[in-house]
Amino acid sequence: MNKSQLIDQLALLTHQTNKVSEQAVNIFFDNIKQALSARDRVEIRGFGSFMLKSYSAYTGRNPKTGEKVYVPRKELPFFRAGKDLRKQVNDGWEDGKARQT
Repeated sequence: MNKSQLIDQLALLTHQTNKVSEQAVNIFFDNIKQALSARDRVEIRGFGSFMLKSYSAYTGRNPKTGEKVYVPRKELPFFRAGKDLRKQVNDGWEDGKARQT
């Protein structure tokens, strides 16, 4: 499911226009981004949590040239699935309900 499909589904379920649904979805994602930018952890019970993982600086190398390259310290967003989401996904696989791709 992509963002536009999520907006369409929300509009259908709430009997709202796509414009109203798009605003709601954008508000949701914007608030998650703002919280992570402020170094806060975002937890959605039954779904999962978003947090930042810190990585130290290190000296790597360019695979093409072999030249040493300094890679600065960075923080990346990380999602950890909640217990209910993991259970639902795993039960889907066990029941043979998982979508075949």
